Amino acid sequence: MTSATRSSARDVLAATIATMAGPDAKPRRDQVTAVEELVDHHRHVLVVQATGWGKSAVYWAATAALRQQGAGPTLVVSPLLALMRDQISAAEKAGLRAATINSTNLDQWAQVLTDIREGSLDVLLISPERLSNPAFAAGLPDLLASVGLLVIDEAHCVSDWGFDFRPDYQRLTRTLLALAPGTPVLATTATANERVTADVAAQLGENTVTLRGSLARASLRLAVVPELTVLERYAWVAEALRTLPGSGIIYVLTVAETQRVAAFLAEQSHDVAAYSGQTPNREELEDRLRANQVKALVATSALGMGYDKPDLAFCLHLGSPGSPVAYYQQVGRAGRALDDALAVLVPAEQDERIWEYFATAGIPDEHQVERILDVLTGEAQSVPALEAATGIRRGRLESTLKILAVDDAVKRQAGGWVATGSPWYFDEAKWAALRRVRAAEADLMRSYAHGEGCLMRFLQQALDDPDPQPCGRCSVCTGQLPPPGAAPSADVVVAAQRFFRGQDVIVEPRKLWPSGLPDRKGRIGYLAEGRALAFADDPAWAEELARLWQRDAPAPAHVLEAMVEVLKRWSKTWQRPVAVVAMPSRSYPQLVGSVAEHLARIGRLPLVEALAVSGPRPAEDSASSVRAGDLLRTTTSTPGMSFDGPVLLVDDRIRSRWTVTVAGSLLADAGATTVLPLALHQLP
Repeated sequence: MTSATRSSARDVLAATIATMAGPDAKPRRDQVTAVEELVDHHRHVLVVQATGWGKSAVYWAATAALRQQGAGPTLVVSPLLALMRDQISAAEKAGLRAATINSTNLDQWAQVLTDIREGSLDVLLISPERLSNPAFAAGLPDLLASVGLLVIDEAHCVSDWGFDFRPDYQRLTRTLLALAPGTPVLATTATANERVTADVAAQLGENTVTLRGSLARASLRLAVVPELTVLERYAWVAEALRTLPGSGIIYVLTVAETQRVAAFLAEQSHDVAAYSGQTPNREELEDRLRANQVKALVATSALGMGYDKPDLAFCLHLGSPGSPVAYYQQVGRAGRALDDALAVLVPAEQDERIWEYFATAGIPDEHQVERILDVLTGEAQSVPALEAATGIRRGRLESTLKILAVDDAVKRQAGGWVATGSPWYFDEAKWAALRRVRAAEADLMRSYAHGEGCLMRFLQQALDDPDPQPCGRCSVCTGQLPPPGAAPSADVVVAAQRFFRGQDVIVEPRKLWPSGLPDRKGRIGYLAEGRALAFADDPAWAEELARLWQRDAPAPAHVLEAMVEVLKRWSKTWQRPVAVVAMPSRSYPQLVGSVAEHLARIGRLPLVEALAVSGPRPAEDSASSVRAGDLLRTTTSTPGMSFDGPVLLVDDRIRSRWTVTVAGSLLADAGATTVLPLALHQLP
């Protein structure tokens, strides 16, 4: 290429940055290098730079320059819908015409693809899950033939070692690179340590140009508030929101926690809303936060990568993510256009249990893989059919299929999944190494939560930043915590306990029997919506529940009183039961019996010994058809019993709901018109 062409690429970059960031903004050196490598040399480029550095300016400038040269549109692969919406807005601000194909706009696919073919679009954004759609995958070669630039955003997702590895994303990336060998490729991320950077660069090809800079964020003021009880953590956040300027995000680890925390903060007169991947109005909530029309969103990591609000003033974490990289990614939402933004971690005792779950959820089980491949040696199988045939639970089955698809051992086609015939072996060394990496990340996060040194330098070291330095601003460097300091006021803690103990935990009934059972099929009509005293790591009951599950004993008086209060609230919406039945418990017969006896006495109802169990406890992690079948074989009813109305069924813990479903079917056989499940604890 001539120097004139290179100047043209630089000029386009300068104009793009001026449009996006203002007339005084100037290109960074690595931005210039990246655009020139893409436009002038059609190279593969990996950019690892901090949030707010301007990675999107690189691909919009490269797109504009390549389009001026007559190249086709840019294809951007983006892992989150929230990220896509912001990218479309940013592309249009840069003067480019952009559109997306994802699961929420099926009715627009045909028009978008027509616009691509006719050249009226500059940018097409797709989600990695599109490749699992056979019809879309079939048209991919033709689509890629017209592409002038391929962008892989949040590229750490394609690495097994990345904190947010996604098999669909890795599979799509491999396919795209194979189908477009001569196309310039840009991969970007703000959250990759050296191991992840090297892995992504290797996947892009041996001649990849890697541009990596410092990941320190001068505007972030980090803090850790350790050693608070469950209720104190909620109270601390409620008090902090009264003094924090601007608006921000409160991160929690589970979907249920978003609802729980948002409800308490709203009761404390804060303008907040819950946000997760299951929230139907996510785009509306994102816009409200962006416009400062809400104080905070209580969110899972679904509100993370790419969400663009330059003046986000704070990120509070109730509970720690499983790695410093994940934590850095989330706090990186704050302070992009502010001189000072606050990021506070309020760690919790149960964090490590959640870390362990997510750390192992993406690792396949060798014996389960063998069962899956055995079933798929014939005709295509749907996921429900596979679940019934293998006995593997749905979520675990789907994640394993994605991993096998990456390794080309299975593929999805019309009618379901089939084996490809390609050999597959369990790479024990790889998965053992991944377990060690996840354990090391948990150790790092544990040290961070204990405040063992400057917090910003700690994050830089965890990310292999080439120049980690003490920040002089974090709570460790200054010795000061943001208000309300080391502990909230006692009044707010009491208010938190009162609020959470007054919340109803609803147990949704099973609606259908799984296929394959010999004598139970179709709809389940006898189960009512149930209740539980507590859900998961319930803040109001966490300590009491931990004591209850240590040994079997009658329930203490305050737990019995709380169960009565649950029934009082519930009784406003039910038909009064005619009897109380205790679910036979292999582990806690005294506990369950004491609760059932107390409720029967207070309600002046007969306590009926109606059920019995035998044999070993059915496996909790088996598929629905397997677990329901095992329970039907091991649960029996007392001969001659009969009912004439609703029955209250008391259990210790509910997780899959198949125990109360099977027991309820026996009670319904004996005349119970409705079965009302009640448990001390509902597990996620």
